[in-house]
Amino acid sequence: MSEATIPAAGRQMPHDLAERIASKRTEIFWIGVAMVIVGILALLFPVFTTFTVELMIGWVLVLAGLVTAYGAFSVEGTGPFFGELLLGLLKLGLGVYLLTHPGVGMIAITLLLATVFMVDGAVQLRFAFDMGRRGGWFWVLLSGLVSIAAGLLIAAGLPETSLFIMGLLVGINFLSTGIAFIVLSQQSVPGRAGAEPVRTGTSTA
Repeated sequence: MSEATIPAAGRQMPHDLAERIASKRTEIFWIGVAMVIVGILALLFPVFTTFTVELMIGWVLVLAGLVTAYGAFSVEGTGPFFGELLLGLLKLGLGVYLLTHPGVGMIAITLLLATVFMVDGAVQLRFAFDMGRRGGWFWVLLSGLVSIAAGLLIAAGLPETSLFIMGLLVGINFLSTGIAFIVLSQQSVPGRAGAEPVRTGTSTA
């Protein structure tokens, strides 16, 4: 199938998204840095036994939710906007719930985290596909796969998932997201964002 047969709207969406990302690359960079910091905090919190698991995960989700919701406005007006915004609100809502309901059991926390991570991964995969193989798309794709894998690992560990393993997977998830956003910001250069994605084969009429 030739490129001429691809609907114009299908080509326009990745172009608009790439241009939007390029214009907000500084904001996206600092959003990535914030997510890396949240990931490091998630890795460190299990070391401090004065924090209960509910408080640790609750605060991490609140911070991640705020960063994700804010970051959604960097792609406002494009396909991934609503997915990113809803994901941020989901993380924020679950974080607040855990902070206000400290008696929630370990199994409930595990199920909530597994669900959030798999939704997170699905949103990132959609984001990567919407980019149409433009700069940084692979890192977003990889981060989405890491999020889904973390969710599956947490769910598979029921009910024996330990606080240390939980904190490790939460940290890895947010670190991968932060790194993906940092790389995305560095590879989205204004003036080149609309360049055609790299093709792996030759189109046929």
